[in-house]
Amino acid sequence: MRFEDIVFGPIHSRRLGSSLGVNLLPRKGKFCNFDCVYCECGWNSDGREDKTMPEISQVAEALELKLRSLSDRGVHIDSITFSGNGEPTLNPDFPSIIDVTLALRDKYYPQAKVSVLSNASMLGRPDVFNALMKVDNPILKVDAVREEDVAKVNRPAFDWKLEPLIESLKRFEGKFVLQTMFLSWEEFDSSENIQAWIELVRQSTPRSIMVYTLDRETPQKGLVKFTEQRMRELVAPLIEEGFDIMICG
Repeated sequence: MRFEDIVFGPIHSRRLGSSLGVNLLPRKGKFCNFDCVYCECGWNSDGREDKTMPEISQVAEALELKLRSLSDRGVHIDSITFSGNGEPTLNPDFPSIIDVTLALRDKYYPQAKVSVLSNASMLGRPDVFNALMKVDNPILKVDAVREEDVAKVNRPAFDWKLEPLIESLKRFEGKFVLQTMFLSWEEFDSSENIQAWIELVRQSTPRSIMVYTLDRETPQKGLVKFTEQRMRELVAPLIEEGFDIMICG
């Protein structure tokens, strides 16, 4: 599923409630530096004819029109969520767009949260890191920890390393949400990665954790979703240690 509008929804999110989506990537093609086997937008190789990203003026206009319309109709919004057709922090205007979004949120929906779904790949850029520190929910994805497993599940188009990621996550001082997909297939099983993942959680100390599994059609065939009970069993040590974990089956 791809999003052809800059602003779409609101839609119901398992994790964020009534969520108004914002797509900062090309409208007719996926644009991401990961190529996850479960991505609802398909493979990076699909639909590459469109590489145009919306500029800050376009996002501001589309978002204000939508927020004003929804507010006039009394539509409830829990979150303004940056997701869309790939990795939102790849848009060069991302930091400025966050500032505009926060101002519009305060004007039309002051009770709503601003959330960003990110693969955490751009945390090394100070402007991106600072922008993520401003939002209510910087939701950072870590599906696997060992480099060979990341190569299988997330298929990064860059030299992914664990240590820089951990150091970047620590800089949030706990003010971020960790998001992890649990799945199984012939190449990978999340349960085999669990101890390394638990250690990453302990080191990075997220304020909360979102654990979820497959919910939509995936580009890679043969993926198997986890039951809610199985996910709860895997994260039980962290629950016992007091971590706030949301489990979405």
